[in-house]
Amino acid sequence: MMEAMRETSPRLKARISGVFYLLEMLTGGFALSVAMRLFVSGDAAATATNILAHESLFHLGVAANIVGFACYVAVTGLFYELFRPVNRNLSLLAAFFSLVGCTVGAVSCLFELAPLTVLGGAQYLHVFTAEQLQAQALTFLKLYALFFNGSFVFFGFYCLLIGYLIFKSTFLPRILGAGMVMAGLGWLTFLWPPLASSLSPYVLAVGIGELSLTFWLLVAGVNAERWKEQAAAGNG
Repeated sequence: MMEAMRETSPRLKARISGVFYLLEMLTGGFALSVAMRLFVSGDAAATATNILAHESLFHLGVAANIVGFACYVAVTGLFYELFRPVNRNLSLLAAFFSLVGCTVGAVSCLFELAPLTVLGGAQYLHVFTAEQLQAQALTFLKLYALFFNGSFVFFGFYCLLIGYLIFKSTFLPRILGAGMVMAGLGWLTFLWPPLASSLSPYVLAVGIGELSLTFWLLVAGVNAERWKEQAAAGNG
């Protein structure tokens, strides 16, 4: 698979990564809209009622999250190959941060699904009161948010490194690198959750840097000749 990826033209590789990046944004945006609709901060009863009343939508939100992380794994592999000629070690380090972020995000999906088990009405749960079950469900959702937001920290480091690699490359505009650095700094605010909360939802605006890169890859790809020249120079 890796050999086939390496034999793919850099421009096609860039456009494929743009497709996966866009899919990740669309599925992630849908999952976020579902969470905003169903989860009521600090209100266990209202959240449980919403989840049970819209169980299919809740499942779709979880599925969208999983698909989004899978798409980001694909982006990670493609970006490693794209930026390997710039600096192999930094490209590998970036891939490491991204894959750790995807792993943390995938674990968060398990906590997101847990409320359905707690609220499912199984016989063995009858020893708990409705209020206790609702509180447990909300606790799982808080753990989900903790892990999910924690994944942004790793994606922050990833975006910083990709921004630097773009800046040092000869086959992409440097302004795209600056946008990715800004996106990385925005995601790193999740290192201190109170800061990220105080900046929400404005911190999401830094995603414009990632969106700009995505559309550039879809429309223009990369300068194939310059990519080949940099690869031939043996910098990666």
